[in-house]
Amino acid sequence: MHVLRKHPDVVVVGSGIIGAACAEALTRRGARVTVLDRAPLASGTTAGGEGNLLVSDKAPGPELALAQASLRRWPALLAALADELGPRAAACEYEPKGGLVVAPDGPTGERDAAGLRAFAAAQRAAGVDVRDLTPADVAAYEPRVTRRVRGAAFYPEDAQLQPVLATTALLAAVRARGSEVRTGAEATGVAYGGDGRVSALLTVTSGPVPCGAVVNACGPWAGSFAAAAGAPLPVLPRRGLILVTAPLPPGTVRHKVYDADYTGAAGSGDAGLRTSTVVESTRAGTVLIGSSRERAGFEETVRVTVLRQLARKAVRLFPALRNVPVMRAYGGFRPYTPDHLPVIGQDPRRPGLWHATGHEGAGIGLAAATGRLLAELYAGERPHVDPEPFRAGRPGLSVGEQPCAR
Repeated sequence: MHVLRKHPDVVVVGSGIIGAACAEALTRRGARVTVLDRAPLASGTTAGGEGNLLVSDKAPGPELALAQASLRRWPALLAALADELGPRAAACEYEPKGGLVVAPDGPTGERDAAGLRAFAAAQRAAGVDVRDLTPADVAAYEPRVTRRVRGAAFYPEDAQLQPVLATTALLAAVRARGSEVRTGAEATGVAYGGDGRVSALLTVTSGPVPCGAVVNACGPWAGSFAAAAGAPLPVLPRRGLILVTAPLPPGTVRHKVYDADYTGAAGSGDAGLRTSTVVESTRAGTVLIGSSRERAGFEETVRVTVLRQLARKAVRLFPALRNVPVMRAYGGFRPYTPDHLPVIGQDPRRPGLWHATGHEGAGIGLAAATGRLLAELYAGERPHVDPEPFRAGRPGLSVGEQPCAR
């Protein structure tokens, strides 16, 4: 017997953590949502992430404000999901482990240490809990970090979770509230009615999906989808690689630890390769070693030269890792925008078309606040953070650079 289903209010295109967070926040407010993805759930950028929830790498400004809101939101959101779904269904390895930023000795060590102190002071003025450490203090936090340190800072608010588990928990809540999640459904564009508003999402496999709104949560492919929807955005893929070691004894790496040059690499607009040291452990005992950034389209080749750079820099920071075996390497594409800010909100050119993309490598940490902000704007509620810096029509979001096709 054929069951007639109501059309969704909103179709979210993309089942990564940003799309899942938007769908969860929308269904929490009573919207009927369909999440569509051409690929398996959370198999794109989300699967290639480390699971970082960070304030330590963000300068005062809109992204830091969004990160602070998101870090406050994550524990409450995970607790609410556990109440709704049960603790096992909502488990996602959340760890408020804190972050340690280190300026190692070397040719630029003193300059890096001074920059780290100035950066921490500016963050502290913006409400971040950051503690300056002397070189002698570092060993108490990370006994295996190099002793050749010029300065350091500790960020107790930094945390970590397993991004695929978090995404599946968010989507489980979406389903539990009567909404739908579909894979194998490739979106090709958006249809608009005579009034210019969204009337349907166009797909290859399912034909038109009638709806009143579409959320572009396509991550690195958001630029291509936005162009197909008639509202181009300069969202480009930025590739990153991560090394994974064999399991190590508990406590080998206690926090998220990274070199003081990480912030500069993350905020760089260079298309070429940038690497910086990031080291952290997982509950399984493996250690994740990053990070690299490079705008090279959707080129998937894993280059050994990049992996060697990551390994060499990690050993400089953690000499104890020198003889540790590496099990594998993985990577993915992150959605980059020219002004390094995500795009969150309704497109002024196409009523009913919404965007939630452009978070680059910070999407895991920013997802909780992003979903909430988009849902607040959709529902006409007072937003909990200022949405103006993230709007699609902002001056810094030039459409001069064209998105790459997958």
